[in-house]
Amino acid sequence: MTTPVETATAAACPRPRAAERPLDYDVVVAGGGPAGLMLAGELRAGGASVIVLERLAEIAPILKAGTLNRPSVEALYRRGLLPALRQAQNEEEWSVSFMSARRPDGTSARPRFAGHFAAIMLSDEMLDESDPGLAGLHPPDLVDLVHQRQVEALLAEHVADLGVEVRRGVEVTGFEEDAEGVTVATGREPIRCRWLVGCDGGRSTVRKLAGFDFPGTDPEITAYHAVADIAGMEDLDVGWHATATGVYVNDPPRRRITTIAFGGAPGDRDTPATAEELRASIRHVTGTDVTITGITSLTRFTDNARQATTYRRGRVLLAGDAAHVHSPFGGQGLNLSLGDAMNLGWKLAATVRGTAPDGLLDTYTAERHPLGAWVLDWTRAQIALMRPDPYARALREVVGDLARTVDGATYFAKKISGLWQRYDLPGDHRLVGASTPDYELADGSRLADHTHDGRALLLDPSGSLRDLSARYRDRLRTVTTASLDDNAPAALFVRPDGYVAWAGEPDQDALDQALRTWLGAPLSQEA
Repeated sequence: MTTPVETATAAACPRPRAAERPLDYDVVVAGGGPAGLMLAGELRAGGASVIVLERLAEIAPILKAGTLNRPSVEALYRRGLLPALRQAQNEEEWSVSFMSARRPDGTSARPRFAGHFAAIMLSDEMLDESDPGLAGLHPPDLVDLVHQRQVEALLAEHVADLGVEVRRGVEVTGFEEDAEGVTVATGREPIRCRWLVGCDGGRSTVRKLAGFDFPGTDPEITAYHAVADIAGMEDLDVGWHATATGVYVNDPPRRRITTIAFGGAPGDRDTPATAEELRASIRHVTGTDVTITGITSLTRFTDNARQATTYRRGRVLLAGDAAHVHSPFGGQGLNLSLGDAMNLGWKLAATVRGTAPDGLLDTYTAERHPLGAWVLDWTRAQIALMRPDPYARALREVVGDLARTVDGATYFAKKISGLWQRYDLPGDHRLVGASTPDYELADGSRLADHTHDGRALLLDPSGSLRDLSARYRDRLRTVTTASLDDNAPAALFVRPDGYVAWAGEPDQDALDQALRTWLGAPLSQEA
């Protein structure tokens, strides 16, 4: 496949053919947002050389997602970034206020952030604390209220510590793929790599140039999200509210307003949103005339919902918003993007190293595409409940009643938090395919403390699997300290992304099959 790439400007100095160019990097990542930075860190931890090309000169100051779900926090926790997440959360006054709130019974236990579904607020007081997914508080439960720009900042520092080069103010303008690699055009000197990954957002240049199919549904809404100084809103109710023409959320202490109006996409989606557009939308949705005296952040979005039919074409892959777009309700986009990166990173790094078993890279689409499809439907369902027609409003009342029950609130909260997410992996044990529990170990450490380097992990307290695990010592860390949890399996094999690939009683044959399935062939006896 050949796509547009810069042509030489001097016939007397012809550019070498793509396949003849020396390799600059194993992987070029187009896009330096959360997906691109997380992916770059995973690739570097896995031994691949990588460069990130980001169009923006600095992290965008505009307000985007503000919450992390459980799989996202676990992913960052497993790379040693939980302290940085806690610090970022503590820097936000509103999250500090939330975390210090007391429950009605006077206890000071941190409440859970339950979230909302289609602007129907969920109460943490209604959650079923006996539910296995919600019982107790673990280190990852102490973080969720972190803004996307903070996530980007800490990931930027993380990849810098790993030695990843991030070039800002540079974007992919074309590429040429051949049997040996990809030559990427940037408007400057081209870059030669083995693989190109598009993490360049919903309007991805990489996706379009590579010819990925991107089917989906057209938008029904135009929404505005602003941090602004606005006069004339004193009589508006605070919080989420449905009106005859749409939905709005008013948050005066943080100077925030969001309006959601039905009627399709805006006429011009490419130009930046303006104060006049925001004022007109507030008037349309709330019926209130306001005066806008200052804007700190203003974004316009729709519910355009689309997903690439595959996340890989040849040597080009997609992750994050480049692979799927949808409305941002619930912050699902940020979390889905981080999950993509965590899943793809170790697999592509193993492919670069030459240790990947056959078909490993294809499991990226197989495992992540269903989750992306679920998120699209989850956001579509919310749009349906926000519609201002009588049928949708009647259904909204019914769903609202369900959300105010213990079972209903627990169902929605678990879906939003990502506690249900798992992969369909081979194996009979109940943990296979699930995110590994963060067991406390006898030496005082936790299982996640042993995953910072990005290698796979084997928990083998009996030591009976040491001979087999030693043959994977270049990509597998073995922990022989016992778990303090009586429900922990006797032995546990965890993939680099933190998902359980095998568990049970020590069994050389079963473990050998699992290791070969996910880590490839072992080292030779002489190595």
